[in-house]
Amino acid sequence: MQNKHTLFSKYIENIKKQIKKDKFTFLVYVILRLFVLYSIISSITRKDYESIFVCILSLILFMVPSFIEKKLGIELPSTLEIIILLFIFCSEILGELQCYYIKFPYWDTMLHTVNGFICAAVGFALVDILNNNKNIKFKLSPLFLSIVAFCFSMTIGVLWEFFEFGCDAVLHTDMQKDTIVHSISSVTLDKTNTNTPIIINDIKEVSVNGEKLDIDGYLDIGLIDTMKDLFVNFIGAIVFSIIGYFYVKNRGKGKFASKFIPKLIDKTDSEHDIEN
Repeated sequence: MQNKHTLFSKYIENIKKQIKKDKFTFLVYVILRLFVLYSIISSITRKDYESIFVCILSLILFMVPSFIEKKLGIELPSTLEIIILLFIFCSEILGELQCYYIKFPYWDTMLHTVNGFICAAVGFALVDILNNNKNIKFKLSPLFLSIVAFCFSMTIGVLWEFFEFGCDAVLHTDMQKDTIVHSISSVTLDKTNTNTPIIINDIKEVSVNGEKLDIDGYLDIGLIDTMKDLFVNFIGAIVFSIIGYFYVKNRGKGKFASKFIPKLIDKTDSEHDIEN
């Protein structure tokens, strides 16, 4: 009974800390959580167990920022935390359950751009924290920090595309969305075997096993979607890398950049908060 009371007290204390940190961030967290809980109830009534799993996964992911701050001692700026929460909600609840990936053609592109930006921020923060650690004997330049942040973001983007390809190949999903194109260029069609690309333009219909597909063009299987995702991830990573470069160049004085860069929690400040 005492353990339950202690856990409840810690939960309430955590909520108070979140409210004290930023009321708007806490409000966003509560609203998104209520939407997810509503989706769970709706999924239960429909006996849609896959949607229930996605909702539960979203609730778990919502706790990641709090876990990072509590267990790793890294403070996430309120702006970055809100972006992360909205990203999770837009990708899992709106994207998957509400089919926004299908309803809005650029929904996936937008999320991959934001993902590139967020991952660059995380990669930048990891190196920047080491850079400011007194126990580390080397100091990295602003340019090198930006390059590491960019490479970290692109690596995460590539690994995610590997994951999508694996799911499509093994589980027969369609995470790598197909694209309808009206022209192709392929050396496979070259009967002379001289590596000459054969170009076919103005494709208006395609047949598979003698059955015509009503798509008004040729079906590209995931390649264009993958390259587009990596390209917008590249854009997001570049944008943040530039922001991070000038942030370090100005010795952390940039107010805009500081809204996106996590920092180590100052133990003296946290102890002061506990005493109060």
